[in-house]
Amino acid sequence: MYPAAKEPSHGFGSGLDSVGGILDFCSSSSPRELHVHNNSKGHGSFLHPTVQSGGKVHGRFSGHAGLVFLFLGTEDGFQNPGETISFTPKPGCVSSYFQRKNGTNRCMVLDDNTLHGPVFLQEPNSLIFPLDSEEKKVKLSCEVKGNPRPTIGWKLNGTSIDVGMDFRYSLVEGNLLINNPNKTQDTGTYQCVATNPFGTIVSREAKLQFAYLENFKTRTRSTVSVRQGQGMVLLCGPPPHSGELTYAWIFNEYPTFVHQDNRRFVSQETGNLYIAKVEASDVGNYTCVVTNSVTNSRVLGPPTPLILRNDGVMGEYEPKIEVQFPETVPSAKGTTVKLECFALGNPVPTISWRRADGKQIPRKARRHRSSGLLEIPNFQQEDAGLYECVAENVRGKNVARGQLTFYAQPSWVQKMSDVHAAIEDRVSWECRASGRPKPSYRWLKDGEPLLAQGRVQLEQGSLTITNVSLSDAGMYQCVAENRHGSIFASAELSVIAIGPDFSKTLLKKLTLVKVGGEVIIECKPKASPRPTYSWKKGKDILRENERITILDDGSLRIVNVTKSDAGSYTCVATNHFGTASSTGSLVVKDPTRVMVSPFSMDVTVGESIVLPCQVSHDHSLDIMFTWSFNGHLIDFEKDGDHFERVGGEGLRSENPQQGKGPPGPPEAVTIDEVTDTTAQLSWRPGADNHSPITMYVVQARTPFSVGWQAVSTVPEVIDGRTFTATVVGLNPWVEYEFRVVAANLIGIGEPSRPSEKRRTEEALPEVTPANVSGGGGSKSELVITWETVPEELQNGGGFGYVVAFRPFGTVSWMQTVVASPDASRYVFRNETLPPFSPYEVKVGVYNNKGEGSFSPITVVYSAEEDVEVSWAPPWESQHKGRIQGYEVRCWRHDEKEENAKRIRTVGNQTSTRVSNLRGNALYHLAVRAYNTAGTGPSSAPVNVTTRKPPPSQPPGNIMWNSSDSKIILNWDQVKALDNESEVRGYKVLYRWNRQSSTSVIETNKTSVELSLPLDEDYIIEIRPVSDGGDGSSSEQIRIPKISNAYARGSSTSSACTLSAISTIMISLTARSSL
Repeated sequence: MYPAAKEPSHGFGSGLDSVGGILDFCSSSSPRELHVHNNSKGHGSFLHPTVQSGGKVHGRFSGHAGLVFLFLGTEDGFQNPGETISFTPKPGCVSSYFQRKNGTNRCMVLDDNTLHGPVFLQEPNSLIFPLDSEEKKVKLSCEVKGNPRPTIGWKLNGTSIDVGMDFRYSLVEGNLLINNPNKTQDTGTYQCVATNPFGTIVSREAKLQFAYLENFKTRTRSTVSVRQGQGMVLLCGPPPHSGELTYAWIFNEYPTFVHQDNRRFVSQETGNLYIAKVEASDVGNYTCVVTNSVTNSRVLGPPTPLILRNDGVMGEYEPKIEVQFPETVPSAKGTTVKLECFALGNPVPTISWRRADGKQIPRKARRHRSSGLLEIPNFQQEDAGLYECVAENVRGKNVARGQLTFYAQPSWVQKMSDVHAAIEDRVSWECRASGRPKPSYRWLKDGEPLLAQGRVQLEQGSLTITNVSLSDAGMYQCVAENRHGSIFASAELSVIAIGPDFSKTLLKKLTLVKVGGEVIIECKPKASPRPTYSWKKGKDILRENERITILDDGSLRIVNVTKSDAGSYTCVATNHFGTASSTGSLVVKDPTRVMVSPFSMDVTVGESIVLPCQVSHDHSLDIMFTWSFNGHLIDFEKDGDHFERVGGEGLRSENPQQGKGPPGPPEAVTIDEVTDTTAQLSWRPGADNHSPITMYVVQARTPFSVGWQAVSTVPEVIDGRTFTATVVGLNPWVEYEFRVVAANLIGIGEPSRPSEKRRTEEALPEVTPANVSGGGGSKSELVITWETVPEELQNGGGFGYVVAFRPFGTVSWMQTVVASPDASRYVFRNETLPPFSPYEVKVGVYNNKGEGSFSPITVVYSAEEDVEVSWAPPWESQHKGRIQGYEVRCWRHDEKEENAKRIRTVGNQTSTRVSNLRGNALYHLAVRAYNTAGTGPSSAPVNVTTRKPPPSQPPGNIMWNSSDSKIILNWDQVKALDNESEVRGYKVLYRWNRQSSTSVIETNKTSVELSLPLDEDYIIEIRPVSDGGDGSSSEQIRIPKISNAYARGSSTSSACTLSAISTIMISLTARSSL
C-alpha cells in the first residue's frame, strides 16, 4: 500500500495502535526527541497542545520547531494508559509514516517529502477489443501518484469490481487486466478509483466495447434483371457486427473490384452498390466484401448475378438521388465529416456541392469519387450550416439538403487547484468548461456525489463551503458534462488545525514612536482556527481604553502616545490547540519640530541668500537635514557650486535664478453641451511656470473604464492657445467626467480637477447579443441563450431583448420581448413542440429610442423526449439496512439491458425524469434500491412508447374562393408516414398583411369558411395537428384585397403548373433483394 520503506535504527516503543500517523521533521538544527504520552482517554497528547484522533488534524508543538504531527483515523491512539513512544529524527527534513503492524510499531521513510492526496498521471481510455484477438487479454491503464501511495480499485457501470471474486480480473501496478474477456459480462463503462488517507478520486469514464464480424448467410441471392440505360442498386446487407466497417464489391472474380467513378458508387454508410446508368459491360456477378476496421477480418457475401433485359433500352430521365445524407448531421469538433450523395439517371448525372446560406464550401473540404463524397476535415463551428448536393443532367436536376450541426465535448477553460484552508475559513472553487451544448456541472467528494446542503453551496461550476471544519477535508472533483462526453478535474482540500506559532512572525523587537503620535504593534502568529488575542505590558494585563485598542487581526493600536506608554509588550494568542506569546519593546521619543522655517523673500539676481531651518528634537536621536527645490531633492555634491549647507541647518543659494517647470493644472473645466456621442468642453489655462504651454490633452472617465483614458477630440491636436474642444466617439447614455492636462517644453503638468458628471444622450442600440445558442431543457421546451450586451453599449434606458424564432424552413417568425437588460435566456414552452426539432433563432435589442438590429441567425434544437417515472418504496421487511436512494435503468427495446441508461436518486425521492429519449420508440424501465453494500433486486420492467414526431408533409393543393365577405379554403388531406403521428386535424393561421398578430382556427376537416372583410390583404397558412405536435406548415398564401364580388385562386400559379406538366415522366429503378 505504501512505498518501500527503510526501518530506522531508532523506532517507536510498543503501544501505538492507531490507523496511522505522519511525522514531518523539517530543518532541525540538531536531532530532537519526540515523546508521545498516552492519556487516560487513549488519545495522543503532545506536551502542548492536545490533539485528539478522529478526522485529520495538523498540530504544531512548542519546543519542537518545525515539527508537525498529522493524526489519521478514528481509533484510539494507544492500548494502555501511561505508555510512551519516543522517536529521534535525523537533522534535515524527513517525512515518516508509522503504523502498527502485527503488534510491532514501524517507522517508514517515504520517497516523496510532500504529503498529498491521489493525483492521476494516466487515466483509462475507451477501447474496442477484437473478439477474435489472439491475445485474449484487455488492459485498462491507470497510473496514480500520492503520498502515502494510493490504493487503486475499479468500477464497472458504477459498481465496484471485486477483483478477488473473479479469477479473470487482476491488478498490475493499478492497471486492470481482464483475461478471456466476455462480450456479455465485460461490455460497459469503467472508472479507476484511487484512495489514500487524504481522500478518494475517480477517473474519467472509459468505455469497453467488443468488435466482431459474423459471416453472411450462405443462401444465394436472386438475379437482378435491368434494361440498358436504367439505374440500379445492389444491396449489401452486412451480417451482424460491432465496430466500423468498410465496403467494396468484387466484379465476377477476385481480385477484380468495382472501380468507382461518376457512374458507379459504393456507399460506406450502407455498403450498397449504385450504378447510375447500366451498360452492357456491367453484366456479371457482384459480391459484397465487408471488412471490420478494428479486427481487420473480412467476409464475402453471396454473389448477385446481373443480366440485361431484352425488351428495349431505357430512355433518358432526370436524376433521382438514391444516396443522400441525413436531414441533420451532428458533427463533433475536430472530426472529419463525410457526406455521401449519388444519383441515378440517364444521361449519368453530375454531382456538385454548395451551401444553402450562400457561403463558400470550406477550402479544406475534399471531393472524392467524382464528387459523390464530400469530406470536411477538422470540423469547426464555422463549417456548420445547410449543405446541398445537386444532381443534374440534360433532363433536369434534383437537390438533397442536410444540416450540419456543430457539437463539442466539454474541455476545461478553468480548472480547480488544491486549497489549504484554516479551520472555520470559507473555501470557494470554480471550474468552467466550454462545449456545445453548454456543459452542466456536478461535484464529487471522495468519489461520491456532493449535494448542496447547510454549509455547502453549489451553483453550476461553483462550490462554496463556509465555516470549514475538519470533516470537510478530502478530495473534491468537478465534473463537466454534456450529451457528448464528460471531463473530471480534481483538487485536495487540506484543513489545517494548529496551535498559535510565532516562530516565523515574532513581534518586532524594538518599535519607535514619537510623543503624541500613533503606533500599531503587529501580532501575526500562524494559527488555525483564528486565535483570540490579549496583551500584556510588562507582567500586567493590558486593558483597552479610548487610546488603546486591540484590532481584529490581533495588532495593538495606541494613539496620542505618551512617555508612560514606553515599555515591554507581549501578545498572547490562544485557540483550541494551545497558547503562544511573543514580546517586543516600545520606545517613545520627543517629536522633531521645525522652530524656524524658510520664508519667502525678494532677491536680486546674482545675490547670495541664506534660508534658515531650526528644529527641536529628542537628544537621544541623531538628526539629519535634507533640502528640496521645486519639489526635487537637492544633490549638494552635484550642485555644490550653487547650493551649500550653512551650520548644518541653513541653506545658502548663490546667484538665484527664476525657475522653469511644467505647467500648472488647467482650471474650471466645463461641459458646455452633450449629444449622444460628443461633448463640448471649455477651460481656463493654469500657470505656465515660465515656459509657454504648447498643447492640451483631454482625458475622460466612466463607471466602466479603468482609470482616466485619453479621448479623441476636434481639433485632433489642441495647441496652447485653444481653450475649447469637442470630444468625439463617446458611447450614448454613459455618464462621463473630463479633465484636461497641459504640457510645455519642460514636461507634462498636473491634471485639472474633474468636470461635473454628465450623461450622453440616448441613441438606438447598435450592438447585438453575441453567442446566440441554446438547446436542452425539459419536454416541450425550446431554450434560447445569449450573452448580455454590456451596460456601456446599451445606448439608452429601457433596454431589453427581442427574441425571434421559427421552425427551420418556415417563413413566419414568432417574437417575444424580454424586458430585463440582464437576461441571457428565454424558454418557449408549448405542449405541441416536437422533440429535438431545429429552429432558426435570432436575438435583437431595443431601448427607449426604438429597436436595433438582430444577431445573425443560428439553429437551435428543441428539447428531446422525456418520461416521468415514479415508484413505491419497498416494505421494511423486504430489505436490510438503510436505503440511500434508487437507481432507474432505461433501455430501448432494440438495446441490451446491460447497456441501459442509469439515473440515481438520493434519499427517499421516489420519482425522477428520464430525458433525451428517441421519439416513436419502445423503452423498458426498471427500478432498484441501493446503499453502501450495493444495489438490491430490480423491479419488474415496465414498457413505455414515446410519441411519434408530427407529420413532415405540409398540406398541398390549397384552393380558395371568396364572395359576400367570406373566404372558403380547401386543401388535400395530409397522410402521415408510418413513423409519424396520425393527423387529427388542422390549424388555419391568418392575419392582415399589415399586422403581426395571428388568429387561429382549428378544424378536423380539409376545408374551412372564414368570415372576413374583403377590403384587406390576408396572409394564410395551414398546418396539420397530431399527438406529436404541429406538423410542417404550408407556404404562406396571400389573398389580395377583392374589389369584385367573387374571386378564386390557388397556392400554385399557372406557370408552376405548366412547369410541373412539362417534366412529368416515368422513372424506373431496379433494386436487388437480400
